[in-house]
Amino acid sequence: MGFVLDISRIYYEPAAAELPRGKEILARFPGATLVEVESHHRIPELYGDESNVNRWVRIKREALVLGVKKSLSARPNGRSADFIAPSTANGCAMACAYCYVPRHKGYSNPITVFANIDKILGYVQRHAGRQGVKPAPNECDPHAWVYDIGENSDCSVDALVSDNVRDLVELFRWLPNAKASFATKYVNRDLLGWDPQGRTRVRFSLMPQADAKLLDIRTTPVAERIAAIDDFVAAGYEVHVNFSPVVVRDGWLEAWSELFEQLDAGIGAAARRQLACEVIFLTHNRDLHEVNLGWHPKAEDALWRPDLQQPKRSQNGSWNVRYRTGSKGRYVQALTDLIAERIPYCRVRYAF
Repeated sequence: MGFVLDISRIYYEPAAAELPRGKEILARFPGATLVEVESHHRIPELYGDESNVNRWVRIKREALVLGVKKSLSARPNGRSADFIAPSTANGCAMACAYCYVPRHKGYSNPITVFANIDKILGYVQRHAGRQGVKPAPNECDPHAWVYDIGENSDCSVDALVSDNVRDLVELFRWLPNAKASFATKYVNRDLLGWDPQGRTRVRFSLMPQADAKLLDIRTTPVAERIAAIDDFVAAGYEVHVNFSPVVVRDGWLEAWSELFEQLDAGIGAAARRQLACEVIFLTHNRDLHEVNLGWHPKAEDALWRPDLQQPKRSQNGSWNVRYRTGSKGRYVQALTDLIAERIPYCRVRYAF
């Protein structure tokens, strides 16, 4: 399983371990130490313990949590997807310095995988059935209702742990009015054999390699992500790209221009015909800033820029920072103009 996972400790809810998918996952890691827990949400040695910042990456590589997803809902989204599907996992083995998930769960957040996949599949199928035919095109998709299946995790990495993602891709293959979607920073070529028949959209997240080296910790190099695009298109996926997060720094536009040239040189006609992108400028968080100072302070030189950013209190009460109003509009315009100039076939689905 390469550099991403070396699972040596599995925290499990008893109900999850009794389900078929739970048994499969435990069988994949026969050498792991098993620790029974009451709830996948409350594991003191993983979540909320500030001392864990010193073991940030090790926890992500070595720990796995096996739980049961209690409440199932499909939240309306309307930007990247029409709906956020119920999670089949949350957390991640990668360690991107700007990731928002640690804000919610506390410190290092390894993969939690949910074993009640049959219930999740049934819910998604019924929810899509109730939507009927999409009445009009929107920025998510002209015809299908789009379900993001990886809001709180990276599905390409989740697929190393269980067959949950494959089960979802196979479900959407025959849902006539819906398609799956997920963003990824990891190239998992096992997915090329799943025959999605155009009903799953993979969004490869891209940024200039210099930024990725500093911020995208434990991910697939950007050049390899670009090199995978044609293969995923040929395998039957719809492939889009996410330009995110866009970090403003000295020389940032020149760096993005080089990335667009690299992308243009790295993909063929079939990928270009169906290519679209999402552009997302950095939003950072005061609490995450404090955490990062404990394990990766160099990243904060780029992410925490009070000279360029303004604070905004989020819905959950924490303080986020984003690029200043007025300046940000100019940044967005400059980058979308650059996309139009360098990769004009790449439709910008949204930019903010």
